Amino acid sequence: MEGMKKYILSIIMLAMSAAATAGVNGWVNPFVGTSNYGTTNPGAVCPNGMMSATPFNVMGSDLNRFDKDKRWWSTPYSSDNSFMTGFSHVNLSGVGCPEVGLALTMPTTGELNVDYRLYGSGYTDEKAEPGYYSCLLTAYDIKAEVSTTCRTSIERYTFPEGSGNILVNFGEGLTNETGAWIRKISDTEIEGMRLAGTFCYNSQAVFPVYFAIRISRTPQASGFWKKQPQMNGPEGMWCEDDGTYKIYKKYGREIAGDDIGYWWSFPTEEGEQVELQMGVSFVSCDNAWGNLNAEQGEADFEEVRTQAAEEWESHLSRIKVEGGTEKDKEVFYTALYHTLIHPSILNDVNGEYPLMESDGIGQVPQGQNRYSVFSLWDTYRNLHQLLTLVYPEKQLDMVRSMVDISKEWGWMPKWELFGRETFTMEGDPAIPVIADTWQKGIRDFDIDAAYKAFVKSATTPGNDNLMRPDIDPYIEKGYVPLGMYAADFSGDNSVSHALEYYIADYALSLLAEELGHKEDAARFLEQSLKYKQYYCPEYGTLRPLQKDGSFLEPFNPRQGENFEPVPGFHEGSAWNYTFYVPHDIMGLAKLMGGRKAFVSKLQKVFDEGLYDPANEPDIAYAYLFSYFKGEEWRTQKTVHELLEKYYTTRPNGLPGNDDTGTMSAWAIFSMMGFYPDCPGKAEYTLTTPRFDSIEIRLAPEYCEGENKLVIKCSRTSGEGWKKIGSVKLSGKTLPSLRVSHKDLVKGGLLEFRCR
Repeated sequence: MEGMKKYILSIIMLAMSAAATAGVNGWVNPFVGTSNYGTTNPGAVCPNGMMSATPFNVMGSDLNRFDKDKRWWSTPYSSDNSFMTGFSHVNLSGVGCPEVGLALTMPTTGELNVDYRLYGSGYTDEKAEPGYYSCLLTAYDIKAEVSTTCRTSIERYTFPEGSGNILVNFGEGLTNETGAWIRKISDTEIEGMRLAGTFCYNSQAVFPVYFAIRISRTPQASGFWKKQPQMNGPEGMWCEDDGTYKIYKKYGREIAGDDIGYWWSFPTEEGEQVELQMGVSFVSCDNAWGNLNAEQGEADFEEVRTQAAEEWESHLSRIKVEGGTEKDKEVFYTALYHTLIHPSILNDVNGEYPLMESDGIGQVPQGQNRYSVFSLWDTYRNLHQLLTLVYPEKQLDMVRSMVDISKEWGWMPKWELFGRETFTMEGDPAIPVIADTWQKGIRDFDIDAAYKAFVKSATTPGNDNLMRPDIDPYIEKGYVPLGMYAADFSGDNSVSHALEYYIADYALSLLAEELGHKEDAARFLEQSLKYKQYYCPEYGTLRPLQKDGSFLEPFNPRQGENFEPVPGFHEGSAWNYTFYVPHDIMGLAKLMGGRKAFVSKLQKVFDEGLYDPANEPDIAYAYLFSYFKGEEWRTQKTVHELLEKYYTTRPNGLPGNDDTGTMSAWAIFSMMGFYPDCPGKAEYTLTTPRFDSIEIRLAPEYCEGENKLVIKCSRTSGEGWKKIGSVKLSGKTLPSLRVSHKDLVKGGLLEFRCR
């Protein structure tokens, strides 16, 4: 037994040593979030990269627990599954609807088979780190490895002796759209296009994705395949490929269809390695080749892998932590890794990108990037605030992208995906993002164009308003009544819509004030406070309103839990939304009967299981206690407990869908000891940091003081949460546990004393 203890201890010490020598990359665990519907994946990707290469294990076998073709499924990988059908490319992380996951590549051995149900394989020996993934395909004894640059991927397959094949499946993927074409360029090169889109079943939001692919091995044979239709009667009697996969061995020009692919076959020696390179573009095949040649050139697999690791190390090390547990570090840096996947770069190396809601092609200015995958209903709450603080150069380009989208299309994005607006979820979320960014000193963008777009969405009548289709009663009455179909395909979400508009209008009022538009500021502020009509004293919650102003009858404030359909609220209950008035917490407390009643009711949310950690509207609830002197300890205790319960180093270590980094951003802020609980307002609420020391590298052009923010936390010994005794900023004791962004980045040193 003693020998076993020593052995386990040595393994632990070895792992700790490996993590230490690997830099902060060593703390990242890409398998976190690959279960419990976290919808992340362990595939290779670079920071905010267009390309990702991910093991695709959600189709083709009854061995898998989850199958994309048998249920609602939105991710190319689940740690609960055990059968994969290749590597998919251009993947989304932390989303709730299926999309992309294209051009599935798969190495095999032996006789050629192009049916994914038959050529798929079990796998073992999985390894994932920033910019790299590998596994052993057990059906073929092939080691498969993938890495990426921003717009390209590289795969390396180590074969056993015998005969090998590499397959590229253009028919399957995670998207619900169909249709593709492939063209042979040479014996080792192909190019093609796959149609994708219809995210969250917006049937017209489709787009092409272009690919350029080459292998390092000259094949003995190669060709296309296509699934043939089922033919009946005499026609079927003459067709030997009726209803099966037809393999083309003598045709080598181009092919099109819904279920097509390309294959290469060659003899292999034991340990022989074959590499496959792939470039991607949303503009053209020529640009896909341009991306591939520019970003990889003559580089081999190890060079690309090293470059990806270095890029991640550079990004992740902008925040350095000391102290805390090993688990804390792994949770923290994994979360930071997840926040740097989306939004994604959309433009090619030559600067071209698809114009918003257009067939045209745009050109970004030199030195800038056009971004896409704006899941703003999620990310406006905390992710963009994190980027503004730590990666302002990225946030600036993202804001420029949003403004350019408004110029190209006439509207700001809501949930934009690769140049198409999906209209997923509700609200007007670009307003708090850009208002927050402007207030924090990032201003090198067209604010006049942004403001014009904001006023347009906040005032245009509903019939002509793509952002707020139910705005008419909102303006007239101050609320959205039941029975207003809001054109977002999710049913009646009247209260949810109105709450999002209130927050957007509040942020717009702050921006208007900053820009000197006094009348607008007063008007939008007044509009933002009309949420009070929804408050029902009988239940102590917000309650849907009818067109005549009366409350919905009957009413159950718990209806809507666990995605149960409910009138008025989107994917949640009244309890998940009642405190979602972050811009007027004191006003809400007054409605509820004062401080004591507010705190008691908020505590009830956590005590009685009414809090949903994966539902954005209540994500900041734990921080609301701190608005009341003497109750701040509840924030500190609750945040600690939520981190302990919902954030772990296991595959199920996220509370649910990561929502393109939103859940992860919550963990990062909470572990650093401050949180932006009111979107659009440049302030933070403080809580107990998880680490003894945190150093955040700041961009000097966006801060008046030091080029870094250092957070120190001294605490009494012992386990469990620690109560804040006092906080000093730049040597001065703070009068409350709230701090402005300006003061925080100017202060240089934030010191917590906890007990």
